[in-house]
Amino acid sequence: MSEWFLPESERPWTSGNLVVPRVHGSDYFARLVEVIEACEAEDRIFFTDWRGDADEELTEDGPTVARLLREAAARDVEVRALMWRSHPGQLNGEENGHLGRIINECGGEALLDERVKWGGSHHQKLFVVRRKGRPEDDVAFVGGIDLCYSRRDDAAHGGDPQAAPLDDAYGDAPPWHDAMAEIRGPAVAHVLDTFTERWDDTTPLDHRNPYRFVAHRVTRMPRRPERLPERWDPPPEAGRHQVQVLRTYPWKRPHYPFAPDGERSIARAYTRAFQRAKRMIYVEDQYFWSDLVAGTLADALRREPDLQVIAVVPRFSENESRFGGPPAHYGQRVAWELLREAGGDRFTMFDLENDAGTPIYVHAKVCVVDDEWMTIGSDNLNLRSWTHDSELTCAIVDPDGDLHRSLRTTLWAEHLGLPEDDPRLADIGDPTSLWLERVGAPGSRVRVHEPPQVSSRTARWAAPVYRRFYDPDGRPPRLRGTSEF
Repeated sequence: MSEWFLPESERPWTSGNLVVPRVHGSDYFARLVEVIEACEAEDRIFFTDWRGDADEELTEDGPTVARLLREAAARDVEVRALMWRSHPGQLNGEENGHLGRIINECGGEALLDERVKWGGSHHQKLFVVRRKGRPEDDVAFVGGIDLCYSRRDDAAHGGDPQAAPLDDAYGDAPPWHDAMAEIRGPAVAHVLDTFTERWDDTTPLDHRNPYRFVAHRVTRMPRRPERLPERWDPPPEAGRHQVQVLRTYPWKRPHYPFAPDGERSIARAYTRAFQRAKRMIYVEDQYFWSDLVAGTLADALRREPDLQVIAVVPRFSENESRFGGPPAHYGQRVAWELLREAGGDRFTMFDLENDAGTPIYVHAKVCVVDDEWMTIGSDNLNLRSWTHDSELTCAIVDPDGDLHRSLRTTLWAEHLGLPEDDPRLADIGDPTSLWLERVGAPGSRVRVHEPPQVSSRTARWAAPVYRRFYDPDGRPPRLRGTSEF
């Protein structure tokens, strides 16, 4: 077993996998279309999503999400979907309900799942395709990209023509940076386990909610799912990569039957990796807040005098209104100050803009440590993702180290405006100097990011709002108030 992984008693891991990072929604969507259009009768598709827009075009010429899945079902491909029900009145629920009805009407089975902790969400994004009689073609996708508006952007970051609401600072077609991991090999079965456990949860989908009960009846959504078909054997080995599938589930009542105490393997895996870090931690994150989560990085900076931490985040939050912005600023500023105190200028935070100067919304959830351990998933570095919502990420170890270095240099080349073969990208001895050198340089997209300070007067209301609603703690009562996960 890799020393980077959690013990197998906590989470299983597999070797013999092939992982291909799919950076940008356009690349992921094009690959997804290719994989699904190749499916034939009796093949199987399983996916979970935070939001799915039926009419989102997956390539410039289509198909839409709905058409792709409808045509697969028409070929007698089995389609099963778990989508977050969302809170009453939110657009996510309407869009997911619309896509779910389309899937159900064409012979698939889609469930709107609200079995979450109060105020939480199902944030996992996974897609598994299994080929009957062709297990070598089985594939899974895990990461941060939903099947919805705004995600189909590319390296030029001109934005998706079909845009979801976002702060006005990002324009009419917000530039969007994101990533998924394509996985082949035995780990596909472990990704599918996550889908299966949620699907087989016997708690009614509209548990203790009269509004949902009526909504399910009106939309002809089942209260409980049909049984899944008998599982096929895991696919054969496809490469050299080692993969550990990690999750977050909150402690809640009724308990998850597969995680009665909740699950925080994502938090423990990051903590373990940060404890082993020696030279570099690189993070792309949508939020990057929480003093408790940042404390794990601060401990690493204090322990290792040569360690450097680089974080890439959005320039603005998704809602910079008078009441929406301050709680986000407060949370990120707390983390920023903690890490600057621990590491000084060995911790730096950056944001991105496209060639037109429009900020790029960083939605990716990527972490690379020492070019030896990396994650791609749905989780952000905050308490909500580590304890409160359902999340899914894949920790990956390449014995040769090529995968981690390749992904990192690809990302850095794009952000810093350098060719991928620039030898400076390979050096992680002093990466901060390179990043600072490239701020404002021709072709570079990076700018130094310092979270806004929140006045003491504003902090009196922003801090409790942040902790209660933006970054809640989903751990069991015995762990709250501690630094344990």
